[in-house]
Amino acid sequence: MRRKLQGKYVAISTVGEKVQAFVPSPLPPIPPVEWTPALRQKFDYALVALGRLDSVSTLLPDTNLFLYAYVRKEAVLSSMIEGTQSSLSDLLLFEVNEEPGVPLDDVREVSNYVAALNHGLKLLQDGLPLSLRLLRNIHGVLLAKGRGSKHSPGEFRRSQNWIGGTRPGNAAFVPPPPEQVLECMGQLELFLHDHTLQTPVLLKAALAHVQFETIHPFLDGNGRLGRFLITLILCEQGLLNKPMLYLSLYFKTYRKQYYELLNNVRLKGDWEAWLDFFADAVIFTASQAVETAQQLLALTGRHREAIGGLGRAASSTLKVHSALVEQPIVTSGWLVQKTGLTAATVNKSLSLLIEIGVVRELTSQRRNRVFSYSEFVEILNRGSELP
Repeated sequence: MRRKLQGKYVAISTVGEKVQAFVPSPLPPIPPVEWTPALRQKFDYALVALGRLDSVSTLLPDTNLFLYAYVRKEAVLSSMIEGTQSSLSDLLLFEVNEEPGVPLDDVREVSNYVAALNHGLKLLQDGLPLSLRLLRNIHGVLLAKGRGSKHSPGEFRRSQNWIGGTRPGNAAFVPPPPEQVLECMGQLELFLHDHTLQTPVLLKAALAHVQFETIHPFLDGNGRLGRFLITLILCEQGLLNKPMLYLSLYFKTYRKQYYELLNNVRLKGDWEAWLDFFADAVIFTASQAVETAQQLLALTGRHREAIGGLGRAASSTLKVHSALVEQPIVTSGWLVQKTGLTAATVNKSLSLLIEIGVVRELTSQRRNRVFSYSEFVEILNRGSELP
């Protein structure tokens, strides 16, 4: 459906230029979303896909171990969209205190994203509602260290920003002026709390994402936090029990279409085209996450069976293997601390795991050796390789 402009333009002067900044109308859209049979059916499919994803936790021996991996893959993908060059392996190496093979700021930004995700989910679990306070809190962690630390972590912007281009005058989009950010975000918070009208959860997540990206309330980190907002809404509203849906890979793959759809919402009110795309993203991503979890489950099961045939060494080697599921790139010293086994026992287990093809050594030095649960990392890496 074509609607009128979904907001208004206001003339501003910034960085010595006069430009038109866009202030969005409050949600929900007026007139309401037109639920064609095709769009309704696609949203029904998306809800079924989310249900399957949510139920996959019953297949996993320890959902948290797999969540550890999913969260890190999402951190890499979401940060890639913002231009970092850090891979999943770089992040895992960084987390065991090894020198990353990319600029330190890149891998630190990805590590910040992991910390922000975990912090936000813990705040929700502790009872803090999805609110401006929560979003500022998460943003403070997201930009705590590295390049973003100069961009007012945890604070809504007090200066004008823009998207695309080298200056406001040639920008692709200019968000609301800073003095209107708090009002816009307050209206978004009311929508999240169903203040005017109760909105189905998946629809709420789709609409809120666009609104957040349009407001662009922070000086930096808006894209990452806006994508994370989708998962926060689904978890807080009970559509997902565990944060296992991350859409960054889909948005990265169809980046041009994604930005065009957001712009068409603002200019033409074409929410339906965006919702169709969003439902496709959920269906694809949820289905892929289920497939990945099943592949990881099959892989770890097959390897545990092989380890079980190692005789007397099986028990300690299984402990090492379990630690590798939690952290698939490690040092032998980390394994000693994690498992409580002696260094000699850990090294013996690693030698056996290398011998049966489960583990690969990434270094050739005698001390501070690094090991990879290579097939596990390979499964996680699918779709997140650098172009």
